[in-house]
Amino acid sequence: MDWKSRRIEAILEQALLEDKATVDVTTALTIDPTLLASATVIAKQDCVISGLGCIPRFLEIFSRLDRRSSGRFEVISHPEMFDGVRVKKGQAVAVIRHNARVILACERVILNLMQRMSGIATLTRQYVDAIAGTSTHVLDTRKTVPGLRTLDKYAVRCGGGENHRLDLSDGILIKNNHISLGGGIEQVLERARELRKPGQTIDIEVRSFEELDLALKNGAESLLLDNMTPAEVKKAVAIVKKSGKKIPTEASGGIQLENIRKYALAGVDYISVGALTHSAPAADISMRITAEIY
Repeated sequence: MDWKSRRIEAILEQALLEDKATVDVTTALTIDPTLLASATVIAKQDCVISGLGCIPRFLEIFSRLDRRSSGRFEVISHPEMFDGVRVKKGQAVAVIRHNARVILACERVILNLMQRMSGIATLTRQYVDAIAGTSTHVLDTRKTVPGLRTLDKYAVRCGGGENHRLDLSDGILIKNNHISLGGGIEQVLERARELRKPGQTIDIEVRSFEELDLALKNGAESLLLDNMTPAEVKKAVAIVKKSGKKIPTEASGGIQLENIRKYALAGVDYISVGALTHSAPAADISMRITAEIY
């Protein structure tokens, strides 16, 4: 993750502006402007960490927004502590040493982002672990918080998952509505083959064995098996293999921790799970701040 990219900086800056972090009236009225502090970021549950890089970036951006806060700061973590690492409840994740007012002003945005990202990474790891020993890969979807997709999908990678399309320009995926509005499977596949750019693979969603047959006969190069049962997925995979075409298969729809292994054992190459980003509970992470002289 390039935490210094313009896109990420814009996200972090907007979070500070939204919270009016440079106008923290409570802190301004109660905390000595010269007080130095040490803040320990602590995991309050077993989880997979994601978002460590946001800590120094938030502090740097805050200093740019509020020139009064400029000054030396440190963000310290153990060499073995990095994004994607599993941590135990009560484990220290990082230590911040800086002006107390700045730490208090940035506390909430740092925790909000790390809690969300670590929550996604933790849930993703649970799904990945659930299919351990199979050849199936866990994918995310575009069901992300608007404006936070880059961070959401990075958190998925921290949890051991893989990213599907980053956006609508990132590959051809013909879904049910495209088929319906485009005149049917034959027509949309023909049009896609004729007009696609070099190197673009045509992926198409199918919901029945009839649609699967049409997709195979009309040049589909990747198949999304939508809302099929594990038994139906197994049959679909067998049909694809029997066709002699080496076409990747992906299961999607209704996938949960309780049934994902059944889908993996059905033989699909990929399983996409929208819940990784749209339903991940925030990880419980806190910040303990104490006065310090250094």
